[in-house]
Amino acid sequence: MEAVHASTDLAPPVPSYKGKVRDVYDLGDQMVLVSSDRLSAFDVVFGDTIPGKGKILNQISAHWFSLLKNVPHHFISEQADALPPQFQGTAFAGRSVLVKKTKRIDFECVVRAFLMGSGFKEYAASGTLAGEKLPVGLVKGQLLPAPAFTPAVKNDSGHDENISFAEMKKRLPAYADTLREKSLALFAFAFEKLKAKGIYILDTKFEFGILNDELLLIDEIFTPDSSRFVEIAEYEKAIAAGVEIPTMDKQIVRDYVESIGWDKNPPAPRLPAEVIQKTVAQYKKMEEVVLSL
Repeated sequence: MEAVHASTDLAPPVPSYKGKVRDVYDLGDQMVLVSSDRLSAFDVVFGDTIPGKGKILNQISAHWFSLLKNVPHHFISEQADALPPQFQGTAFAGRSVLVKKTKRIDFECVVRAFLMGSGFKEYAASGTLAGEKLPVGLVKGQLLPAPAFTPAVKNDSGHDENISFAEMKKRLPAYADTLREKSLALFAFAFEKLKAKGIYILDTKFEFGILNDELLLIDEIFTPDSSRFVEIAEYEKAIAAGVEIPTMDKQIVRDYVESIGWDKNPPAPRLPAEVIQKTVAQYKKMEEVVLSL
C-alpha cells in the first residue's frame, strides 16, 4: 500500500519523533528517516555538530543496504524522487531515506571482533565480555578468539544497558537466537568486504524490527556512528607500539571527552575545532571506502 503524500503547498513536515541523531517522519506504513549532523557519544547528544555527517551516514547506509541482496531489511530508497513531495527541499537533500515501518525491537545487537571500548572495560574489571569468560591476558584492541555477540537494551534517552546473551534470552525468548545468528552473519559479511580494502571493522551494532511476523534489519548499518573501523596497517602499528588504535569513526570524540574527565552525563562538553575537523575527515574517508565496494 502506498503512503499518502501531502501536497507541496503544506507547511514543512514536522518530525513524528526526534532521536539522538535522526528525525523520523511517520507516513503510515512507511517512514522517512532524516540523518542530522547531530553527534551522540556515550548516549548523550552534543551541542556541537559534525558538518555534513548526516549526508555521509545516509550514503554509507544506502550503499550497504544495496549490497545486502538476500537480507530482509526496511530500506526502500534514498533517491530524492522516491520521497514524498514535502521532503524535496534542500533541508532533506542527501540525508533522507524512505523505509518500511516496522515494530522496533528495543535491543541493540552488538558484535565485537576486537576487545575495545566498553567491552575492554568489562574484561579488565571481571575477565568477561557480555558476561562470558574470556582467556586471561588479552590486551586492549586485541582480536578476539571469535566475534562476540554482546547485546544491549536500547534506551532513547540516557545510557543503553549492556546485558548478557542469557539475559537477552530471558527478556526476548522468541527472537534472541535468531538475532544473534543474523547479527554474526552480517558482521562476517562486512568484515570480509572491508578487509579486502585494508580496513578492519572492530565492532558494530544492528537494530531489527518486525513487519508481518518477519524480522527486518532497520536503522543505519556499518557507519562511523554505529561502528568502529581502522586501517589494518595502522592497527598493526598501534598494537606493536602499545598505543591507542587510530580508528576511523567517532572514537576521536570519545577519546577527547574521556581525556578531559567528562562524567558522560548531560550536558556534553564543547568540542574543539580540531576534534570536529578530524572526525569529519575520518567519516569522509570511510565513505570513500564503502562507496568503492
